[in-house]
Order: sequence, then structure tokens, then C-alpha cells
Amino acid sequence: QFQLVESGGGLVQPGGSLTLSCTASGFTLRHYAVGWFRQAPGKGREGVSCITSGDGVTHYADSVKGRFTMSRDNAENTVYLQMNSLKPEDTAIYSCAAAIFCDWSPDEFEYWGQGTQVTVSS
Repeated sequence: QFQLVESGGGLVQPGGSLTLSCTASGFTLRHYAVGWFRQAPGKGREGVSCITSGDGVTHYADSVKGRFTMSRDNAENTVYLQMNSLKPEDTAIYSCAAAIFCDWSPDEFEYWGQGTQVTVSS
């Protein structure tokens, strides 16, 4: 059974940091591109970042570039999203997803985690 599980969300003050994890079971995550998406209340799902399979090239949305960093730990079958300098507008449910290639459209991703809540508030 292919499964992705996110963890690491929570409440953080503006300017703070969080690291999200996305761990796969039932398949080898390094063979897939992995994307992070977020959905704020009343808004559509937004692509945040993506890391390719193989060479692990990363891509970021302009809204998070310079603040968020994706990485892989192949031994742990896990992808991470390090989020720094968090802003209230980063508040959303963050979900990871796996696909053959990176794409900003969530429709291209076949496997999804359940999501983890990130709230940035003082």
C-alpha cells in the first residue's frame, strides 16, 4: 500500500521556523518527484516546492523562495521542507505528494499525504 505521512506542523510566531517531514511507505520515494502543496482557508491548493527524482533539483514558488528549502533523506525514505522566516500568510494545510515529474499542478500528482496544519500567528 502506497502511503505518504506528513508531520512537523504546528503553531509558530511570525519570523519563526518549522520543518515538515514527508515519509513514504510501500514505495521508494527517491524514484519519484515530490511536491509540497498548501491550502489556506477559502483558497485553492497552491504549489510551494518540488524536488525531482534522481538528481534532486529543487523548485520553489516565488512566495517562498529564499525562505523554504526542500531536501531528501533517501535512507529514511523521507523528504523535508525547512520553513524559515514564516509569515501569517504561510498559514495553511501543507500536503506532500509524489509524481513522476515535478509540476505545479496538483492534478499531476498521484499519491498524497493527509496534510499537516501550519499556523503562523502571534
